[in-house]
Amino acid sequence: MKLVAFSTSSAAARPGALIAADSVLDLLHPACALPALGCEHDAYDLGGAFLPAAMQLAANAAELDRLRTAGAVLARGEVTLHAPVPHPRKILCIGLNYRDHAEEQGAKLPERPLLFSKFDTCVLAPGGTIRIPKGSTQTDYEAELGVVIGRRASKVKKADAMAHVLGYCNFHDVSARDFQFADGQWQRGKSCDTFAPFGEFVATADEIADPHALGIRLRLNGKTMQDSSTNQLVFDIPALIEFLSEDITLMPGDVIATGTPPGVGFARKPPVYLRAGDVVEVEIDGLGVLRNTCG
Repeated sequence: MKLVAFSTSSAAARPGALIAADSVLDLLHPACALPALGCEHDAYDLGGAFLPAAMQLAANAAELDRLRTAGAVLARGEVTLHAPVPHPRKILCIGLNYRDHAEEQGAKLPERPLLFSKFDTCVLAPGGTIRIPKGSTQTDYEAELGVVIGRRASKVKKADAMAHVLGYCNFHDVSARDFQFADGQWQRGKSCDTFAPFGEFVATADEIADPHALGIRLRLNGKTMQDSSTNQLVFDIPALIEFLSEDITLMPGDVIATGTPPGVGFARKPPVYLRAGDVVEVEIDGLGVLRNTCG
């Protein structure tokens, strides 16, 4: 299933499923008859009642015909897509996690995952505007594979880690390098408002045969700036979940941004930074395209 969050008119975001690229199934429509959500994060919980039933429903072609007749399927053009998890409890990000990116910088591979975080005020919808912060002239782009957690995970071992993954999405780790490097730590430079666009959808794990063999690309105004593969990850997804969950309980709807490949702006000669009016696209195999403008 391709899980989205959408709204119509001024309504709040609600969970849906992208159907055949041009339609959205409203999972809260009465005709779907799905179990009630106790809270918005229940929509991402593989161990709850709602999500497994929703996945089964979205995969049933006969049911989709019935739901179209009942008005539960909306044309893509009639809805506004939000980030597929509009309010993650946590956004956990990993630095220097691509071998080819480390080589680009002449950096040693890390001995353990390099962790930093973003706040939920960083979240930006597909199509939204990345706001270059006042005082920054070195705001940079970073295409990343996002991993969305689907089960509570505490002290999980690598062998069991993938059972805790709901799915995958395009993620853009926007970074104000001048803030990041001047501060001596990364929090402000990584956590400005709008600095975490992701989506358009979360592809559930059953749709992605191997998340460690996906092409990942970023285009800036149509020009390819990053082009690599997730086979370059230093720490793969099971290793990251084991490392993070040892000390931090992961919850359904949490997002892990797994790092970026080479080609980022600050490492180029001369450097390339985002400017107002730029269009940035992140594209990962099987996960569509995340497109945002800068302002």
